[in-house]
Parts: sequence; C-alpha cells; structure tokens
Amino acid sequence: MLKQFPLVFFVLLGCYVGVNSHPQPLKHLSNELEVHAPASEVWEVYRNLGVLKLAAQKNIIQSLTVLKGDGGVGTVVKVTSLSGNESYTEKFTVINDQKRMKVAQGLKGDCLAIGCSVQIIQFDIIQKSQNSSIIKSDIAYAVKKGFEAKNPKPNIQFVEALAQLVKNFLENKNNA
Repeated sequence: MLKQFPLVFFVLLGCYVGVNSHPQPLKHLSNELEVHAPASEVWEVYRNLGVLKLAAQKNIIQSLTVLKGDGGVGTVVKVTSLSGNESYTEKFTVINDQKRMKVAQGLKGDCLAIGCSVQIIQFDIIQKSQNSSIIKSDIAYAVKKGFEAKNPKPNIQFVEALAQLVKNFLENKNNA
C-alpha cells in the first residue's frame, strides 16, 4: 500500500492542478454585415489573402507583408496601419471551404501589445439566400492577469471596415 501512495498522490495532484489551472475565459467582440452577393463570392474574397490585398489596394491599410506561406493555413502576415505607427501580425490557423470559415491567431500587435494574452479572429460567411449572405466577424480575446483594470480590447473597427469594404466591392461589381 505504501508503495502505491506516491503514484496515487501524484495522480490526484495532477487532476487537481488540471481542473484548477484553466486559462482565463475568452471575451468576444462580434460584428455581422449583410451583403447582397452570393456567399461563394464573399468567401472567395475572404479566403486566403484576398481581403487583405483588397484593403491594401483601397487604402484601408498601409501595407500587407506576407512573412510566411501562400495564403493557406500556416500563413503569417503583417498588416501595417495607414499611419504606419501600428502593425499587427497574425497566423491563419483554419481555412474551411465547406463551412466558409477562416480563423487567424494574433501573434503580435493590436490588443496583444496592451495587455491581452490571446487574440483569435474568426470570419464566417453565411449564405442567407441565393444572392445574399452575412459576413460574421468575431474576435475572441483574453486579458492578462494584472491588466484587467486597463480593460484592453482588440480593434473591432478594423474587421468592421474589412466587411464594409468587401460589401461595397462586391455590390458595386455585381451592379456594374
């Protein structure tokens, strides 16, 4: 019995630590925008690098630098703001063509620079009808311990501006 005590002790300790050391819960900022265009067209702009290249062309951002990859899963990009004073680096972690879902993990910048421990951006393109869809943008984030009073938040206005840019681009293209 005494020989088993250390094993039982460490198993119980491991279970206790595993249950009581959960990360902070994620907070969410979300945006939805209806687009009068088929979901397949909206998805083609959002998947890979399309939306960020369009943002650079239309002066929503100063520059887009691909640090690694070709736009698929594992691609790392750096987006520089118009002022040139701020940049944000992210890695594409999910691109699901069946669900029309793209997920990117923030690596540096935005709220990560001011007290967030994690920042995950998810885009879902939802078909509403044959010629109408919804761009759903969600930013999940967690605040580091000690930064709660400062209440750091990601820049939801950027993903809202991207959605509006895609809406205007596709609706003008389809009406031409």
